[in-house]
Amino acid sequence: MNIRQKLGINVKRLREGLGLSQEQFAFEADIHRTYVSDVERGSRNISIEVLEKFARGLKVTPGYLLDADVPKAD
Repeated sequence: MNIRQKLGINVKRLREGLGLSQEQFAFEADIHRTYVSDVERGSRNISIEVLEKFARGLKVTPGYLLDADVPKAD
């Protein structure tokens, strides 16, 4: 698994854990919904500034999104 895929999996699991749709999360994080979808699928290389937006919206550190193996939401 590459870093983009790991980031995407972690973003999706955290977002779902917060009970947010892609659209709700995108609105709260000030990111376009299709961009969120692309990241979750592992098809986007994102900038450090966007990584920070994702982390802030998910209430974690940017490093956590890249390093952690986030468990699936129940």
